[in-house]
Amino acid sequence: MIRRYQPGKRLSQAVAHGNTLYLAGQVATDYNGSIEKQTTEVVAAIDAILAEAGTSKSKLISCQVILNNIADFAGMNTVYDAWIDPANPPARAAIEGRLAHPSLKVEIIAIAALD
Repeated sequence: MIRRYQPGKRLSQAVAHGNTLYLAGQVATDYNGSIEKQTTEVVAAIDAILAEAGTSKSKLISCQVILNNIADFAGMNTVYDAWIDPANPPARAAIEGRLAHPSLKVEIIAIAALD
C-alpha cells in the first residue's frame, strides 16, 4: 500500500510504502534567513511531516543535505547536531548544489522507518 502526505500538483511532501517514509526535499519559507534560521525551519518541517506520518526523528534512516554554498556547512551543522537524536543518528551525506531559488541556503531530503 502507498500513502501520500500533503499531495500537490507536482509532488507529495512524503510518500509511505511498506514500513518506509520518503520525504521530499524540505526548504525554508524565509528565503532571507541565515543558514542557521533556514536549517531550523527545515528540520521543523521534517519533524512535522514525520509526526503526521506517525514517526519521529529517532526513526530517520538517512538524510541528504544540499547546501547552496558548502561554506555554510558548519552553520548548518550547529542546528542539525542539536536537532538530531544522538542515540539514533541516520546515515547522512552533505553536498553543494544549486537550489531552486538563489536565496535558499539548505535543502534536506530524508527517509524514515514507520515501524
